[in-house]
Amino acid sequence: MELQAREGRLIAAAGVSRVLVATAVPVERDAVVSAFGGLSPGSDAEVLGAVGRAHVGSSDSAAHGSGGVDVIVVGVGPGLAGASTGSALTAASLQGHPYDLVVSAGIGGGFLPDAPVGSLVVADEIVAADLGAETEDGFLSVTELGFGTVRHQPPGDLVRLVADAAGARPGAVLTVSTATGTASRAAALRERHPTALAEAMEGFGVAEAAVAHGVPVLEVRAISNPVGPRDRAAWRIGDALAALTGGFGKLVPVLESWNRHDS
Repeated sequence: MELQAREGRLIAAAGVSRVLVATAVPVERDAVVSAFGGLSPGSDAEVLGAVGRAHVGSSDSAAHGSGGVDVIVVGVGPGLAGASTGSALTAASLQGHPYDLVVSAGIGGGFLPDAPVGSLVVADEIVAADLGAETEDGFLSVTELGFGTVRHQPPGDLVRLVADAAGARPGAVLTVSTATGTASRAAALRERHPTALAEAMEGFGVAEAAVAHGVPVLEVRAISNPVGPRDRAAWRIGDALAALTGGFGKLVPVLESWNRHDS
């Protein structure tokens, strides 16, 4: 796929899907953008409806209905991330050029030994791990309480393509509102979610917004630290950001070839 930078947007060949990549903070956004070459910040209002900072946003490509990748900052935590993603999806729909795929991307904690620091994880399930209630018998999710869902599943074929292309490990990625800081909580999460590979704070919020708009969702995380006791000396944020850049650099052919209607 031929890409070129034009007014801050990645312009793809005609017919390629339009992709929204949602990151929590600017350093994650910049790591993703680096995979495509340096781009200057684009219009806030065009992508997010005047909410947040975008690394893209060119009315030129939108006017022609071409595909492309918009990389935005949606904020920390599932609530703000969901609201900001919903704003971007609504703005795109109102402009007549809706997104075909949403990707929640960034760094996160990894469950050892399956997701070591520096590795890449792609979610085959996006799970709200602490959305529910504590009881005398243990934690109950809102699904078990009868109030809704706590998990979304990205398209299986897309997960496999991403895993193969980027060398990512497929597994559940947990969304939490409070980052895990003890070994006991890490063990409890892994017991409740035995396929979990990573923990982050935005994926489920982004997924809720995508599902509400009928758009497929994906989550990609580069591991910066083990899930468990907070040992800042063991964090490798730079390595994780480099892995995020490297992973997205290998995803262009996947995003080009994948068709949601074939899933």
